[in-house]
This record gives sequence, C-alpha cells and structure tokens, in this order.
Amino acid sequence: MISIQQIKDHVASIEDELIGIRHHLHAHPELSFREEQTEAYLCQLLSTWKIDFEKNVGGHGITGIIKGVNPDKKVVALRADMDALPISEQNQVYYKSLNTGVMHACGHDVHMTCLLGVVKLLNKWKDSFEGSVKFIFQPAEESLPGGSIRMIEAGVLENPTPDFIFAQHVYPELETGKVGFRSGRYMASSDEINLYITGKGGHAAMPETYDNTVLAAAQILINLQKVLDKSKPGKIPSVLAFGKIVADGAHNIIPSEVKVHGTFRTFDENWRKTAHQLIETAAHETAAKFHTQCNVVIDQGYPVLINDEKATTLAQQAAIEFLGNENVVELNQRMTVEDFARYGQVVPACFYRLGTGNQSRGITSNLHTPTFDVDEKSISIGTGLMTWLTLKSLK
Repeated sequence: MISIQQIKDHVASIEDELIGIRHHLHAHPELSFREEQTEAYLCQLLSTWKIDFEKNVGGHGITGIIKGVNPDKKVVALRADMDALPISEQNQVYYKSLNTGVMHACGHDVHMTCLLGVVKLLNKWKDSFEGSVKFIFQPAEESLPGGSIRMIEAGVLENPTPDFIFAQHVYPELETGKVGFRSGRYMASSDEINLYITGKGGHAAMPETYDNTVLAAAQILINLQKVLDKSKPGKIPSVLAFGKIVADGAHNIIPSEVKVHGTFRTFDENWRKTAHQLIETAAHETAAKFHTQCNVVIDQGYPVLINDEKATTLAQQAAIEFLGNENVVELNQRMTVEDFARYGQVVPACFYRLGTGNQSRGITSNLHTPTFDVDEKSISIGTGLMTWLTLKSLK
C-alpha cells in the first residue's frame, strides 16, 4: 500500500500545479446551473491526464471511475462542488474573479482542485491498490433544488454503488493544518417559507373599508414563532426566521397583498414535516381573524446532513494518522446547510472540514463574504488527506 510519506512527497511535487489550477478556477467562477466553462476546464485536465470520465451528468456535472486491482472489491466515492456565489470580490489578488458579481466565496475552487489532485495521484497508482474510486464533480450546490439530486437521478451512485462517499469543505475558522469531524447529525435541513397574505386594500384612514393585510402579516409571524416554540420536541435545534417582507403600499395605503419570505431549519426530519403542517395551519387561522387569506408555499430544500458513524470514524482515524491527533478536532452542529446531505440518504457518507485560516497572514474572512480567501497550503493538506483516506477506506 502507498505510504503516507509517499503521498506527501508526491503531493509536494504537484503543489505548484494545483495552486495554478485553483487560481484559474478562482478567476473564472460561474453561478449554479451555469458552470459550462468550469466543466470544460475540468474535462480538459482529465483528458490531458488520460483519465476517463463522463460529462454533462445532471447538468454540468462530471463523473468517472479509477479502477485499481480487483476493481469490484470495494468502491469509494469522492465529491467536489463546482459553483460560485453572486458576490463581488474585494480581494486585491492577481487571481481575483474576472466575472463581475460572481466569486468563489465558499471555496468550491479549492474543493475541485483537491479532488483533481487526488484523481491524478490515484490514477498514477491504480496498480497499487484494490477496488475502485468514483469521482464526482457536482454543479449547483448553492441553489435549490441543488445539483446532487440531479446527479443521483442520473445514476452517479449506481454501477457501481459506493461503499462510502466523502467530501471535504474549507473552513476558515480552523487554522490550516487542522481538520474537523462530527459523527451523526451535523448540518441542518433547510426550507424556504413563502407567505402571501391577500385581502381588500384601501385608504388607511378608513379601516372599515379594507382588510389590514400588513397587520395580519405581522401577527402571523408572531404566532408562527409561538406555535413552533411551543410544539418543538425536546432539545432539537430549530430556526424559523423571516428576512424579507414586501408590503407595496404607502404611508396611508394598505396594500391588497403582503409577501413574506423566510427560512426554516432543523435537525430532525419528522419534526420538519410536522413544522410544515403547523406553519400552514397557524398562518391560515391567523389570517382568517383579519378577514384575509394566506397562501403558504414551502419550497423544500436540503435534508439534514447525517454523517455515517462508521465512515466518520474511518475518516477521523485516517486524519489522525496523516496529520497527528492534535490537528483533528470535534465539530459543533451548524444551522447552515449542505447539498451533500442527499448522498448520505443513499450511501454511508462523511462530510468533514478542512482548515484554511491563517490569522498571522490575515486570512480570516468568513465563507460567503467578498474578502474570503484561503491559505493555499491547505490545498496540499486537503489533497494528501483525501488520498490517504481513500486508500485506507479501500483497504
């Protein structure tokens, strides 16, 4: 079996190439469902490296299989996401985004780069390990309905079905050189809550002539919070928050419609379904008290991300071996969401965090901000660790 030192040495030999790849990807970000040039660039690299792949999977997705000795013995899948965010980059770096208003502010450029490095190394060593490695470059992680569901429907988890699937995600809250894991429920589900309160509008000075849609909307929000807080089972974390209210009236004009948009997040799928019903019932009943109607539209987003215990234990042990026990930390639950959760509903999955921060160099900006960047030493660490994790999982 390939040793940890061999992996570190080979990663070091391609480090400059990987950083160059990351710079290209960072400078040419594309939004969800529009990753055409990103797909073309990845395909060009894979072709140059003589690695077989399939493109246009579930959109602009790419997948392929590296077959080792006795390829059917065991299968491990690795996933990286491809899309960027609608953010205008403020970093003054030579690889700054060239696409106005679009930026890799969530590190997907790093994810793709690391997976490319893993694929290149494993393809070189395919005569030295048993089993197969399925690689998945997934589009549209940032926007509903998400790219994973389309790729799953296209068969990326079939023929062959992976024994495990892994993904890593940059994490500026951790210093470069460290990684984080959490078994079980790690990230929340997410749903977009849309309320449309309608009634008869009119002049504010004559309340007998109109239905107060604005007051109805305000009371609905208050009642929804009360109902969910009262009904929430046990200590299950939940968030119901509304960030947009559109009441297109005026100082003295009550509109005939008020639109309210928010999010609901939790860590339990059964409670999630119950909460949806409670939201609809409470919104309808409250609206009726103001002689208005409320149309509730819930766009279901990503499910709860649950890290399989066996896959996570295996990954965590591999990280300890590769980086040392002192550099492997336990993660807290997060109310943020991740499209990778859908893979975990099909096969045992582990989603872990790759430290990319460097306080001494001022690399501390959070994800989804216009000044986000990474300590690029993390690229070699992410590539090496995922390579070792894959080989260990196959063994």
